[in-house]
Amino acid sequence: MADRSSTDTFERTRRRFARRQRAGRRRRWRLLLALVLVVALVAGGVWLVLFSDRLAVQGVEVRGTGTLSSGEVRAAADVPTGEPLATLDLGAIASRVETLAPVRSVDVSRQWPDSVLIAVEERTPVAVVSIGGEFRGLDAEGVVFDRFRQAPAGLPRVEVAADVADDALVEAAAVVAALPGDLAAKVDHVEVRTVDQVSLALRDGRTVRWGSAEDSEQKAEVLAGLLAAQQAPIYDVSVPGQPTVCTQPAVCGES
Repeated sequence: MADRSSTDTFERTRRRFARRQRAGRRRRWRLLLALVLVVALVAGGVWLVLFSDRLAVQGVEVRGTGTLSSGEVRAAADVPTGEPLATLDLGAIASRVETLAPVRSVDVSRQWPDSVLIAVEERTPVAVVSIGGEFRGLDAEGVVFDRFRQAPAGLPRVEVAADVADDALVEAAAVVAALPGDLAAKVDHVEVRTVDQVSLALRDGRTVRWGSAEDSEQKAEVLAGLLAAQQAPIYDVSVPGQPTVCTQPAVCGES
């Protein structure tokens, strides 16, 4: 009986060991299969994103244009259609669009699965300037852009000499942008000689010596008080803490 008991115990042990071995092999095979599937999925994903036509660029959407047309933006962007969307150099596309003068800023993004979105913010003119016989838009940053056949009635006109530097235009734009609506409505045009010699020619013939764009808000407040208090041909608010009024243009250096 003892020998048979020992034999039964040995057989049970052997069977348990065999089951554990089979279970271990099955686990290893499942892990290996899972690893193979993961590698296959990763490889398939890489191929799909980087090499497949399914995720290649098929179209370009443009938003935010007004002055520009969508076609002009697409032409400047020069997005390579047919190339993988994932590898596009969005920064290079944005840089090309930013070369368009009316563009203030641009954001380029991928639109999965197969298109590119170009969102444009265009410049807004605060004045119109005549350059080389053309009327051009001038934004608040002093950037010249756009062309008009005629000077828009709702925009102040900036007159500059041929040799005026770009930084003087920047000053003029800053002055115009700082004018409150009621004062801007009285301005016929802005004359620019240098960065600190900006003047306002009012529609009723009076002149305001403004100076530079510095302290423009304070200058506007001071000028409003002067215009209401005294009728004169020339007002000088270039130093807003010490404004002056000139009643005799010849004495003030004006003819």
